[in-house]
Amino acid sequence: MRLLFAIFQGAGFAVGVGIRPFLPALLVGCLASLNAGIDFSGTDYAFLESAGFLFALVALVFAATLAERRIGAERMEAGPLGAALTGLSLGLGAVLFAGALAAEGYTSWPGLPAGIACAAVSHAAVGPLLARTRARLDEHAARALPLYAEGTAIAVAGLSVPAPPVGIVALAFFAWLLVTGRRRGEKTYAGLRSLR
Repeated sequence: MRLLFAIFQGAGFAVGVGIRPFLPALLVGCLASLNAGIDFSGTDYAFLESAGFLFALVALVFAATLAERRIGAERMEAGPLGAALTGLSLGLGAVLFAGALAAEGYTSWPGLPAGIACAAVSHAAVGPLLARTRARLDEHAARALPLYAEGTAIAVAGLSVPAPPVGIVALAFFAWLLVTGRRRGEKTYAGLRSLR
């Protein structure tokens, strides 16, 4: 049961950072530094709760927020900065999942590919959803979308600490969202082709 809960917890961490990378990782690191439901001490992933790593995450939060305000969320996601953030999301998902396994004394390396996969699912599901929603909203309302995404990411990662099953439920939800979003896109494409 402990292994299952560690897997669920790791999935929740990875799903959270797949949505938005830095604040969920910062929350998990802060909780781990307080030994509040998770503790990376004594593992190869102890750096996740170190002061240096947490300060680096704070700096990245500010840098990403400034960049998003300066160039806009849509342009940022489509450009090289968006690609860099995606890479950081996948990397953080990998080490957080592996860290969750290591924290419970289990072999950590399977968490690396599992974390990448979980982060990739939530990232791939949320990106198109935000783009579709942004297209329907006026400019003022669209600016609030990153806050909703950030709140969801923090909630998934944070709730996975005291209630690990939240992680697997969130993963299943984002997988469903990804599949239904792709089907909708295929139907739209088929409809456009039939108009020709």
